[in-house]
Amino acid sequence: MQQIELMAPAGNFESLQAALDNGANSVYFGVEQLNMRARASINFTLDDLPEISRRCQEKGVRTYLTLNTIIYDHDLSIVKTLVKKAKEANITAVIAMDQAVIAMAREHQMEVHISTQINITNIETVKFYTMFADTMVLSRELSLRQVKKITEQIEKEQIKGPSGRLVEIEIFGHGALCMAVSGKCYLSLHSHNSSANRGACKQNCRKKYTVIDQESGFEMEIDNEYIMSPKDLCTIDFLEEVVDAGIKVLKIEGRGRAPEYVAQVIKCYREAIDSIEEGTYSKEKVIGWMQDLEKVYNRGFWSGYYLGQKLGEWSKGSGSHATQKKVYIGKGVHYYPKTSIAEFKIEAYDLSLGDTILITGPTTGSKEITVDTMLVNDEQLEKGGKGDSVTIPIPFRVRPSDKLYKIVENKVEA
Repeated sequence: MQQIELMAPAGNFESLQAALDNGANSVYFGVEQLNMRARASINFTLDDLPEISRRCQEKGVRTYLTLNTIIYDHDLSIVKTLVKKAKEANITAVIAMDQAVIAMAREHQMEVHISTQINITNIETVKFYTMFADTMVLSRELSLRQVKKITEQIEKEQIKGPSGRLVEIEIFGHGALCMAVSGKCYLSLHSHNSSANRGACKQNCRKKYTVIDQESGFEMEIDNEYIMSPKDLCTIDFLEEVVDAGIKVLKIEGRGRAPEYVAQVIKCYREAIDSIEEGTYSKEKVIGWMQDLEKVYNRGFWSGYYLGQKLGEWSKGSGSHATQKKVYIGKGVHYYPKTSIAEFKIEAYDLSLGDTILITGPTTGSKEITVDTMLVNDEQLEKGGKGDSVTIPIPFRVRPSDKLYKIVENKVEA
């Protein structure tokens, strides 16, 4: 059995490194503004492509450039440059929905992945896109039964892409869902002239609304005021069924999320995929993974449409339901490699023995440790505060650009 490819989001170098450190098989990312997270995340630049490629190639990780927005005539020259630079940097593939982008990628002999925005829902559409692509992301609205029927037909009919290998099916496995159909939405465009399909969503659906009957003036009573904001997708508790559906790529949503989100989610799904392959996947492990996933950003979890559930598992609030949150403390000052000691300057809050800290940075990624011992201004103390210099044993290199956070409990309203 071919192991499922675990695809991680990367909105910046911190998240990229977090994905690499926690077992991702591939990463997807945007460059400049022509991607579906143009506004939500700090995207990479053209000059970053060689470094992205270098880091990923060292780990044997595939790289996917997202160019999956609506493209206008004035964008075409930019697209040509992006595809050309991606090819030169040995980026693995382009994720696209616009025919112009697909054509340009094929001209440069780049592998193409068909984006979920194309809304593939049947085997005939899969066959059509075999002219261009080896990997296709199915519509988010399909059930696992429908997904499995498509993958079985691919195997039965030996449907192959341009490379000559069987078409691979990719689906979303975890992360934010919205009321859009396979990612296409026009609410933001109509209300703010800011198109979600150009990566500039204003997140109308995450807000609280009152529904009023315009004819009678009657205000409708609803039991959940966030009636357009779905809970986040989570498949880890039925991942065996996902694997059984015949998919080849499991995609984690989250290019706008923090590096600790990427680290935690990829770590959990990596362990889950490996446990299925090893035959050790169990309810007990699922409980542990769910608790870990709840620590980072989420709107609550549900299974999406995969299990055939009806529409309507809505979030109970506009923000995160994470059980933990990070509080900024300070930044790295110096690292002493011979003794594996890191020096930090505390700029806010306080730090005590026993605290769990998070260190993030473009090269460091996202790493958590517990403070067992520390020096505060060269004295063995149990607590340090704003303005203090603290040194802590750290088993990995810390850089001056790294940020230091304290992980604390996040009280979420029921």
